[in-house]
Amino acid sequence: MIRRTIAAIAAACATCAVAAQGLKSGPYELPYKNTYVKDVFVAENEFRTAEPESVEPGSFEQAREVLPAPVWEGHDREIEMYWHAWRIAVGNIRQPQPGSGFVSPYLDIAYNGNIFMWDMSFMMMFARYGHHFFPFQRSLDNFYAKQHPDGFICREIRADGSDCFERYDPTSTGPDLLPWVELAYYRQFGDTERLHRIFPALCAYAKWWRMNRTWPDGTYWSSGWGTGMDNMPRVRPEYSPIFSHGHMVWLDTNLQQLLVDEALLRIGFHIERWQEIEELEDEMKYLKRYVNEHLWDDAQGFLFDRYGDGTLCTTKGIGAYWALQTDALDVGRLDRLVAHLSDTTEFARPHRTPSLSADHPKYNPGGRYWQGGVWPGTNYMLIDGLWRKGYRDEARRIAENHYAAVFEVWKNTGTFWEYYAPERIEPGFMARKDFVGWTGLPPIAVFIEYVLGIKSDYSEGSIEWDVTKTEAHGIDRYPFGPDHTVDLRVRRRGSASQVPAVHVTTDVPFDLTVRWGDGMSRTVRVEKSGDVELKR
Repeated sequence: MIRRTIAAIAAACATCAVAAQGLKSGPYELPYKNTYVKDVFVAENEFRTAEPESVEPGSFEQAREVLPAPVWEGHDREIEMYWHAWRIAVGNIRQPQPGSGFVSPYLDIAYNGNIFMWDMSFMMMFARYGHHFFPFQRSLDNFYAKQHPDGFICREIRADGSDCFERYDPTSTGPDLLPWVELAYYRQFGDTERLHRIFPALCAYAKWWRMNRTWPDGTYWSSGWGTGMDNMPRVRPEYSPIFSHGHMVWLDTNLQQLLVDEALLRIGFHIERWQEIEELEDEMKYLKRYVNEHLWDDAQGFLFDRYGDGTLCTTKGIGAYWALQTDALDVGRLDRLVAHLSDTTEFARPHRTPSLSADHPKYNPGGRYWQGGVWPGTNYMLIDGLWRKGYRDEARRIAENHYAAVFEVWKNTGTFWEYYAPERIEPGFMARKDFVGWTGLPPIAVFIEYVLGIKSDYSEGSIEWDVTKTEAHGIDRYPFGPDHTVDLRVRRRGSASQVPAVHVTTDVPFDLTVRWGDGMSRTVRVEKSGDVELKR
């Protein structure tokens, strides 16, 4: 008995010694138990076992012969800014490190060498316009390749493929914008094959959120880092604004989950797999009801986070406008929410739109990150949401203000910045420069979609063009589908009410809707290249 006891003690000591040695060389070497509950969708995720591919990009000079080429009479500097953004982006293409587990070259975020889910998601919203030059969308494949057996995907991953956070850390993941971004790519190129490939990874990740980031009532929580809005003043003082969930229902996270559910069901519909995720419809109904009953303040006409005691946070932040990307609010409430954007004491500042309302005590004229900074990513979300919900005049006003501010700072500094100050036309406090990065959005995506006014949906065979400029303008090599490009030109007009003289060069038929003047609109079927007749 004594000998067995001594042997057991010796074995325990040996185990402790091994653990101690592992502790010295890093926490990842500790002999943790395997706690993964495997997800069936993960078993379908082919990115996890894919061989890495190497696609060498061409030079910027080669890219310039392939990328969309905007035209705007009398605005050479704006065109120069557009090409400068692409020059920086093309220079930021990185190849997977050997042994990293990454499977595709990717667009680096211009920060610290790691890939970030939040940044990469927004970057793809402008990078998709460069698809015919380089497969930028595959940057997201590296997140799918690093999915854990239970569906978790870390929000920040080092270039060597290692996660920056343990999966149960409150800051470990988010925001989940991946289905939203993939649908935008699908609308541009109609790539159903990609939808088939990404669907399992997206479903598994969404399920991980439901299993691990919800309170008992089914609402979602996150953290400052988890939302991407690090120092937004929203949690109570006893909690860390960056690292803690604060025992709070996080408004933007719940709205984003509504967006995730809707996007996944749409993807499932396109590939005939929506029946496998029908339960998302129930969650959508529940979250919509909860947002309206518990996160809407009728006196303020605004949406807020909710504390553990049931009271609402009073911080008016940009995160509330994820509601524009969902069907959470009815028209009456949406009107009231949107009205805050034109209030000069709140969000209508010299550079629109600040991340924090100007009437908040923590609002900073220089931005100070999410305490008032103007961020290209959330601005794009806001503008896109306003447009889709029918607030098109407001979307255009904010887009043109934001674009003009970025343009002025570019002229003054010669580059692009991580974010911008709301009260002065200058970079934000301690913002990083040469940031393309998500700041490719204003000079590329916002320019094409809201300054030139061109949007498309190849999956529906349609292009929309809001002709608001009187100068001759348009774009050549506009990407429309996997292999097609379209040239769109309009001649100079004497006034905004004059019927546009549009010329199209195309090798693919589509429906073209042109809008101009005070509510004028015509839709014509374009079958071949030539002038487009727009009869009143």
